[in-house]
Amino acid sequence: MHLFAAKPGGFVDDEGIIDLQQSPAEVVILSAADSNLSALAQAVDRLGEAYPSVRLANWMNLVKPAAYDLYEDRVLEKAQLVIVSLLGGKAYWQYGHERLLAWAAAKPERQLIMVPGCDAPDDALLEDSTIPFDDAYRVWRYLREGGADNAEQLLRFVANEYMDKQLGDWQEPKIIPPAVIYASQEQQASSLSEWRDRQVPGRPVCLLLFYRSHLQGANTAVPDGLLAALKDQGLEPLAVAVASLKEGPCIDFINHLIEQTGTMLVINTTSFAVNRNADQVDAQGEERGEELPADLQNSLFVGRPVVLQAILASSTSEDWQDMAAGLHSRDVAMQVVLPEMDGRIITRAVGFKAEAHYNPRCQLAVTHHVIHPERAAFVAELARRICSLRLTPNGQKRVALIMANYPNRDGRIGNGVGLDTPASTLQILNALKSAGYPLSELPENGDELIRQLQGAVTNDHASLDQRACWQSISVDDYLAWFQTLPSELQETVWTRWGAPHEDPKCRQGRLMIAGIRLGETFVGIQPERDFIDDLTQSYHDMELAPPHSYLAFYFWLRAHYQVDAVIHVGKHGNLEWLPGKSIALSADCWPDIALGPLPHFYPFIVNDPGEGAQAKRRSQAVIIDHLMPPLARAELYGPMAELEALTDEYYQALDMDPRREALIRSQILAHLRDTGIDQELAHAVDSTDDAEILNELDTFLCDIKESQIRHGLHILGTLPPEEKRAGTLVALLRLPRGETVASRGLLHNLASDLGLDFDPLAAGNEPWQGPEPAILTRQLDTPWRTGADARERLELLAERWVADYVLADCCLDDLTQDYPDTAAQLRYARDQLWVTMQRGVKMEIQSLLDGLEGIFVPAGPSGAPSRGRLDTLPTGRNFFSVDNRSIPSPAAWTLGEKSAQAFVERYLQDHGDYPRRLGLSIWGTATMRTGGDDIAQALALMGVRPIWSLGSQRVSDFEVIPSMLLNRPRVDVTLRVSGFFRDAFPNVIRLFDAAVQAVASYEEPGNSNTIREAVLSRQQELEEQGLSPEMAAQEASYRIFGSKPGEYGAGLNRLIENRSWDSADDLAEAYMETGAYAYGQFKASGTAARAAFEQQLQGLDAVMQNQDNREHDILDSNSYYAFQGGMANATRSLSGKAPEIYHADHANPAMPKVRTLKEELAKVIRSRVLNPKWINAMREHGYKGAFEMAATMDYLFAYDATTDLIADYQYAQVSDALVLDAANQQFLREHNPAALEEMAERLLEAAQRGMWQAPGEHGQALQDLLLEMDEAKETNGHAAQPAH
Repeated sequence: MHLFAAKPGGFVDDEGIIDLQQSPAEVVILSAADSNLSALAQAVDRLGEAYPSVRLANWMNLVKPAAYDLYEDRVLEKAQLVIVSLLGGKAYWQYGHERLLAWAAAKPERQLIMVPGCDAPDDALLEDSTIPFDDAYRVWRYLREGGADNAEQLLRFVANEYMDKQLGDWQEPKIIPPAVIYASQEQQASSLSEWRDRQVPGRPVCLLLFYRSHLQGANTAVPDGLLAALKDQGLEPLAVAVASLKEGPCIDFINHLIEQTGTMLVINTTSFAVNRNADQVDAQGEERGEELPADLQNSLFVGRPVVLQAILASSTSEDWQDMAAGLHSRDVAMQVVLPEMDGRIITRAVGFKAEAHYNPRCQLAVTHHVIHPERAAFVAELARRICSLRLTPNGQKRVALIMANYPNRDGRIGNGVGLDTPASTLQILNALKSAGYPLSELPENGDELIRQLQGAVTNDHASLDQRACWQSISVDDYLAWFQTLPSELQETVWTRWGAPHEDPKCRQGRLMIAGIRLGETFVGIQPERDFIDDLTQSYHDMELAPPHSYLAFYFWLRAHYQVDAVIHVGKHGNLEWLPGKSIALSADCWPDIALGPLPHFYPFIVNDPGEGAQAKRRSQAVIIDHLMPPLARAELYGPMAELEALTDEYYQALDMDPRREALIRSQILAHLRDTGIDQELAHAVDSTDDAEILNELDTFLCDIKESQIRHGLHILGTLPPEEKRAGTLVALLRLPRGETVASRGLLHNLASDLGLDFDPLAAGNEPWQGPEPAILTRQLDTPWRTGADARERLELLAERWVADYVLADCCLDDLTQDYPDTAAQLRYARDQLWVTMQRGVKMEIQSLLDGLEGIFVPAGPSGAPSRGRLDTLPTGRNFFSVDNRSIPSPAAWTLGEKSAQAFVERYLQDHGDYPRRLGLSIWGTATMRTGGDDIAQALALMGVRPIWSLGSQRVSDFEVIPSMLLNRPRVDVTLRVSGFFRDAFPNVIRLFDAAVQAVASYEEPGNSNTIREAVLSRQQELEEQGLSPEMAAQEASYRIFGSKPGEYGAGLNRLIENRSWDSADDLAEAYMETGAYAYGQFKASGTAARAAFEQQLQGLDAVMQNQDNREHDILDSNSYYAFQGGMANATRSLSGKAPEIYHADHANPAMPKVRTLKEELAKVIRSRVLNPKWINAMREHGYKGAFEMAATMDYLFAYDATTDLIADYQYAQVSDALVLDAANQQFLREHNPAALEEMAERLLEAAQRGMWQAPGEHGQALQDLLLEMDEAKETNGHAAQPAH
């Protein structure tokens, strides 16, 4: 077996190899802290020539093995004593740790001192030193207490004790207080009374926190600059130098200062998170007890001050200016991701590294931080505005609520995934009114609010000249501001859009602002960020600067209407996706230009951490997360319910009454043909074997029946309607989350109490052999034939008991004796889950009101509650995401392996051969929700396993699994990553690229290394075309593609929206043009690579998309068709043959399922789109329910445009259910006639393009409907205003 040992990858996540160009010396000290190195350099200079030669270096520059090896060879080889301060412990730099131990062991006279690089003791690391433990401990204390005096004593101590150099007595480490007040005038510590003597009375007080080590190293340019900027804004800042916020005494001291000074805001520049849970949060929600934390209002600091995170970048300001990413991935982790876990508001980078001087004795460029005055002023203005939210009475505040509108049509105002946005906006308005904000009479419901908005200008160009406008800004005022922008940006806008008076929203020399004022509170429609007919530009196009009317809208809010805060209602608008840096934005980034330093709040669905993080990181948003929509089992209806009854009848007649059996069988087969279900059965389409068809039918019906669908929309601040609560709670309790009774799946506990030995979630059409308890038999009067019938009965009983024992007050003790496990879980549901859910919906409104009053909003994890993530409740918190360094997590790897296996088996079953080349789309949001299921699956398919650091969840390396152990060929996986994934997980991109390189250079017997074969063959072709061997090798192994740095999207949405395409080849061209940028660990990551992208796409055997939860489906979002359909269509266009398209369902992590996309589309259409349960639930939400129907229709059409998988009968059925059905048509006419018109137009477009080949009577009916609506419009004025 040892012959097949896995090969370590040797991966180190860093951004390049550095040669420090030092010569040898007797003493070498390595630390990751620049402040330590600076203090040591001062001390070396003080000790003068008598001291042995010293080299100082930052070991972060040596983490790549090649860089360390070079350094050992050139510098350490001659050293006598090496001291290493290891931040993150030995696991963080395993290679260096091992090599240093070997260095010390090689010669007996060498001394090695290893100490932790942080305040937490690490005895094992100290014991790795060659000197006694107590002496190593002393060296650690010198470095931790810090400063030049302690550095000098450290140098004296090691020279005297370990190098036989007598330099006079040394002293013990001098202890410095963990936190001190700092005053910039004296560049030194100060006292509270001295600060009070200088305080300007009446100014709002804020604390500025920075590391004590910066004070000790005289590295105070950033705190000095921030203090000045805060004073310029009329604030009274108090600066505090702290050892670390993880230390109790520091927090106690800060809280004492807050109480003494009345501080209302904290600006923090320290790294990491204090939130103790944050480090153990695996995206599966494991590692936690069942107890939900008692008081989530708790902020770290007394009085709940808002905490702003001001970023100190490890790059120079020149690097930052040139870097589309904005920050290096280590900075993203330390200064963005982890601080978010404490609920801090992410602001901007205010300080950058610069070389203070070169120290020739230590051969070290001593670095310090310099302030960026303009960015510091931005943060200071944001601080002032948040303080004024605390100080201004609500009656004098102006707030703007903004509703997104994409696509820019009147039937689609108020995007908000899973949210009834108009009703939720009204909930916020009512809460504001009760809290004393200036509001006049409010609309009576969400539909009325939309009617008022549509009574004036919207983004609908066709009606702009027929509608009133309640607010506008003169072109002259707008231009006075516009001309203050950098000239390059002005030029970009002018070149793209012309002059302001050419903007469609310009009327009589004024730019119109869409929205209404209810008293002093503004409700607006977010402006379109483009209106383009040019096919070559993508919706998220970097060059696509926003038009004048967009900039004017936000400028009017800030400068003319002078709002105190902005609320964007619902996921998601377009502001946070405007061009610019990914993170740490500059004044030239469009989100910065549009919003400026305004306080920003964003109610956002709890299961979408990625797009929420985008708003947090690019527009200083405070997320107020909200519950997902109510959830329900789809169940069977109409023809499928009839089919189920016929099937039951057939099995009863089987072997009893051959004539009746034959009759029913023919009825079933006729029914299948009539409904089109015969085309949806997975494997029985060509079967002449009736038994096989009936068997498949059983599985199909069971799958539809047990599908989880959205049963309505969420309204902020409200629980699901009473009749939907039990179904929603069962959905939250269905999946097992752990081993304790309360965290097993509810159905599993019921089955166990009833003595049924099976996994209810894995049940299918296998004949039922087990007991049939009376309590289950009574749930249904239909036959009990299969495992699926047993599951259905458990589902019904579970819902009934949740209603009785959790939601009503039936006595749980009655259940305990006979059903102990179920009773225990229902008790947890009643006393904790249900209580937390109720608390959460109150917090959805209360947290927003708190935020608007300048009060801290508590942080909480994000994820899909129905996938076992009950830790995401209560809602109403400022959600955070996962540590980017822990992707994939061990739990995600377990699922990724299973899913990879399921895909290989399904492909083999369909094709009789193994898959060799797969295209996979990977999104940042799903990665954050799951901890990296998708990347884990891709690694598993290639035959690569991640390695995690001991004692933490961080991925430190990977290993290549020999194909002898894989028992199948490796799959060559090409990734198309989303723009947000690229921004949030650059380290994971480098890890995957390193894995590709490792497999490509891994020689093994046989021909199962598909990746090596492909890379070598392509490399040869490229060399023959004239590329250098290095470039050919690099390009041949490109496997990660995405949009251009700074751009987002897949390039298809706008073409589909605007009907701006002639053939599917146009869509393929847009997909390839947008996504043809290669990413990896090479220097030019993000480089244009169209030929390489095409090369990979044209050879794909299959395209797959994963879906990690069932709180939405693939017809709920435009991303699924754009990425999955886009990739499949590009492959078809290039190779002339469509690849197999698969959908992997990861909603139950224990049991991933792989279906074809055709099967998944059919399942979604049957379980949700045609389902009266969903249609009726949407009708309860008026305008927004109709919006959801129109959106579904758009995505169905777009999937067909890219994959050709929607059949004529499906178009007909969807037309009948949503457009031509009399009751639904009436509903649409009353609540959202624009949506009715959009749906009819979309269906006719499908017919005109030949996608719906024979629409027949349906086509005529749709044409008549549109004609009639047009005539009504001409008679009554514009359609978008329905009758009152």
